[in-house]
Amino acid sequence: MKSNPGLFVSAMLLLACFSCNIHESSNDDGGLNITLNGKSIVTSQTAATREIMKEPFGKVDQKQVFRYTLTNSSGIKVKITNYGGIITSILVPDKNGRMGDIVLGYDSLEQYVANNPYFGAIAGRYANRIAKGKFTLDGKSYHLAINNGNNSLHGGVKGFDKVVWDVREMKDSAGAVGLELTYVSKDGEEGYPGNLKVRATYLLDDHNALTLLIAAETDKPTPVNLCNHTYFNLSEADTNILGHVLTLYADQFTQINSELIPTGMMPFVRGTAMDFNNSVAVGERIAAVKGGYDHNYVLKKKAGSLDMAAQLYDPRTGRQVEIMTTQPGIQFYTGNFLDGSIRGKGGKVYQQHYGLCLETQHFPDSPNQPAFPNTILRPGVKFAEKTVWRFSVVK
Repeated sequence: MKSNPGLFVSAMLLLACFSCNIHESSNDDGGLNITLNGKSIVTSQTAATREIMKEPFGKVDQKQVFRYTLTNSSGIKVKITNYGGIITSILVPDKNGRMGDIVLGYDSLEQYVANNPYFGAIAGRYANRIAKGKFTLDGKSYHLAINNGNNSLHGGVKGFDKVVWDVREMKDSAGAVGLELTYVSKDGEEGYPGNLKVRATYLLDDHNALTLLIAAETDKPTPVNLCNHTYFNLSEADTNILGHVLTLYADQFTQINSELIPTGMMPFVRGTAMDFNNSVAVGERIAAVKGGYDHNYVLKKKAGSLDMAAQLYDPRTGRQVEIMTTQPGIQFYTGNFLDGSIRGKGGKVYQQHYGLCLETQHFPDSPNQPAFPNTILRPGVKFAEKTVWRFSVVK
């Protein structure tokens, strides 16, 4: 039987104060409204304790991997592992108050190591694609690891999604619980120049917001583009995401060729199937986009400011996530390459379009595109970007 903390409080008050005037009534969340000598005390059946829990998750490269559970006072839980900085689970309520997991992923570390299409991971040293795996910087040519057709994707064969990060549990002054992950990418790793020190901080607060702060420093000039690659399905992967309603605050996107490399053109979206400025179901016009959506949108925002980038809403469950970022772009990907061959958490089969990504980032192939925002980090300059996911329910 589930205990009610309000009943316990009421009983203790009666024992401690026989002469007190106590009245009680039920409140909406299953707790009690208790009035003690005219003063109101509210208890909650659903109140949760802010906490960080740690459990062993296995080993990679002889290094211990852990899975951490962050819990806020509303009972929202975010699970993160220090392998790849992966968000493995986000548990939030639906319109009926039932908790459910809204991101794709696996139950075990072995599954992530064996075959992970970047579920929940931190992508780097350069998220997204670099054409033909090469670029020229300060007159010198660099050749990167090729792992996506003719191109380099998400940092190469062993990007930041496949390494074990050092980790430190933390709480901020406002009571948010979180993790600080650090990793040093060595000079020459996957072909990139410079020793790059990276810090990724996840914080879950009591406003039901999950924040990711990513910072980096280098000792040589190098391209840097870091993002989180979570696949969302607000219906818990019980169906596809084509019925999700999306708003993207972007007037342009970076046009791509057949290899998903930017052409350098940035067409306007108005009046096309690429336009999500007014909320539209993801599947409403997807047939007009060859291969589905896998495009970088140019956010209409001031450089470096934290602004709203996207809103995703599921009419089926009432769940909503709002995304704010300091980054200039967001990659909208509709899980086009999911094909039913992956069994995820709980044995669920991930068919095509069973997850979507909204990756806040700099633009793809920027080292080869002079007109795009700069992605070259130099010694003495700090890379620092922020993304916030805010979870809510629309009834």
